[in-house]
Amino acid sequence: MERGETGRYQVTRFGGEEVRAFIPAPLPPDPPTVLDGALQQLLEEALLALGRLDSVTQLLPNPTLFIYNYVRKEAVLSSQIEGTQSSLSDLLLFERGQAPGAPTVDVVEVSNYAAALYHGLERLHGGFPLSNRLIREIHSVLLSHGRGSDKSPGEFRTSQNWIGGTRPGNAAYVPPPHTELMNCMGALESFLHARDDGLPMLARAGMAHVQFETIHPFLDGNGRVGRLLITFLLCEAGVLDEPLLYLSLYLKRHRSTYYDMLDSVRRTGDWERWLAFFFEGVLETAQGAVATTRQLLEVFEEDRTNITQRGARRASSALRVHQALSSDPILSLSDAQERSGLAFPGTSSGMNLLVELGIAREITGRRRNRLFAYDRYLDVLSEGTEPL
Repeated sequence: MERGETGRYQVTRFGGEEVRAFIPAPLPPDPPTVLDGALQQLLEEALLALGRLDSVTQLLPNPTLFIYNYVRKEAVLSSQIEGTQSSLSDLLLFERGQAPGAPTVDVVEVSNYAAALYHGLERLHGGFPLSNRLIREIHSVLLSHGRGSDKSPGEFRTSQNWIGGTRPGNAAYVPPPHTELMNCMGALESFLHARDDGLPMLARAGMAHVQFETIHPFLDGNGRVGRLLITFLLCEAGVLDEPLLYLSLYLKRHRSTYYDMLDSVRRTGDWERWLAFFFEGVLETAQGAVATTRQLLEVFEEDRTNITQRGARRASSALRVHQALSSDPILSLSDAQERSGLAFPGTSSGMNLLVELGIAREITGRRRNRLFAYDRYLDVLSEGTEPL
């Protein structure tokens, strides 16, 4: 089987220099990718892990709110790959109208990512197809405010971009000229919709990600949109029931290998090597999310036992406030009251007991409009989000 570069180069002039821009061939690869042996086994293990992930999250007190917070963890991680310094707590405080610890421009960028993810999921759930139009919509939300808002949000580029270096002439990689962009994206859209080539959906998602990053259709935000594309494709196809698979932590930890892999596929056509890396990332990420869910269940049970054993007369109200914090790890007293169904005195008494037991912590230092954090929940959920 002969392999080689997965596209062709077009030589142009830019700024008085000769530039070789890469134009990828349409997917699926030709010759076809071989999924057998160890690669097939890895694919099956990854799919089994995804199935376990979908089932175990239903054991949580409020799966919907867990997913809400898990999406925000992904927003933090994906944005950190692009250089932001925002933490999960920063984002949750920002969304509650509080001043975060990170620069506001970083937190806005992370918040935009979460909004773009939800926009895409809502459109898919409403029956809108995963298409170039939806990809542009997602990009428009992603770059709607703050950094990158001057880089044509929602529009495919109309000029040459590049990766690495100071100009196309000394860049590490030059994507297709903008004159070839619509052909490339049209072919990618057809590949996203294809179901008659026998390619497993997980392999399709991995290939689509490489192709999108190779085309680099926007002036900014390509990495984040390309990572979202994986989740959108798997959710649309029913491989995932809930948006719980995000490879940003895996790619963050293996950043140099990831970039080398993208370049290697373009140069050698070795899709099998890329898919092995991708499937391993899916397996590791799904197993990590299952472990996070189980760890949270253990934390909740330990703290409930602590409340019951040491809470005396306040245990009943404290357990109901704890249940509210188990759904959302940063709450005001009014939020806790609404979610627990207690009167305000009972909510206040229950929260005070949680503070005394070290389960909750007041984080504003104010007398009014106070916020309380469930630190152990945040610690478990935030694992891996420390800046590089």
